[in-house]
Amino acid sequence: MSAVANSPASVCAVFVTYHPEARFADRLPGVAAQVGGVVIVDNGSDAAALAMLAGLKAAPSLRARLSLVHNATNLGLAQALNIGIERAQALGFLSVVLFDQDSQADEDLVATLLAVRATAPQPERVAVVGAAFRERHRPERAAVKLPGDLRWDEVPWAITSGSLLWVASHAVVGPFRADFFIDYVDTEYCLRARAQGYRVIKTRTPLMTHAIGAPSLHRLLWMQKWTSNHAPARRYYVARNQTVMLREDGRHPYGIWAIAGLFACVTPAKRILFYEARKKEKLSALLRGWWDGVRGRLGAGPYGRR
Repeated sequence: MSAVANSPASVCAVFVTYHPEARFADRLPGVAAQVGGVVIVDNGSDAAALAMLAGLKAAPSLRARLSLVHNATNLGLAQALNIGIERAQALGFLSVVLFDQDSQADEDLVATLLAVRATAPQPERVAVVGAAFRERHRPERAAVKLPGDLRWDEVPWAITSGSLLWVASHAVVGPFRADFFIDYVDTEYCLRARAQGYRVIKTRTPLMTHAIGAPSLHRLLWMQKWTSNHAPARRYYVARNQTVMLREDGRHPYGIWAIAGLFACVTPAKRILFYEARKKEKLSALLRGWWDGVRGRLGAGPYGRR
């Protein structure tokens, strides 16, 4: 891999926003300082959020390097990522680093990801370099950061936020699966990349702070149980897309994949029943997602385009 291809200037940060909170404006400059350019794809946010994004675009330090794409409606995470990557490629960038709007990147995230990819055997065969992260709401599980640590592990998949993709390999692997809308978008992409002979690796040292849902800890006798408190929409997409992946991986013939998808709903259903609010609504979304997955009903679904 050439020095130019492994330079931070060749990397474009791609953010997908959906009604971002005001603190997004504080997080963005820290990432922008690490890369050659930034693309923000907004998925139908309200006027206040659009005004904030316009203010970022007008900032002297970002004006020449920030590209904004406004979708009139929520097209889903996957399609927004595809739009952002296409824009970055059109602008001439060789790599993209993807972010959720609420992730807090360390100041060395991009440089470390590039260095890790460069140290991997046959770096051109690495489709994704994922970033380990500290969980914002689970401090007891926070990983310890070791400065300069370039160790990595081969993994089945890595989360979207904080992941580095090489545009050349992305063109071969193909776009993120838009009909998934959100959830399992990253898992499906990584598994597809690996099926094509590419590798997915992840740093051992954490490079950002990130939250998965709004987790809360609950005690039952001597046991401690965490639950994610995801909204009904997320419960729907997780159940649906997980069931579709079980159907498509070929290891569950004769309809057994549908039963496996239903069993996969048992643990989240128990967590919802015992620990979460809006139980009826979430359980209904979970079962509806599973049933739509069985029937192959994909796309935005009942919660999309909002």
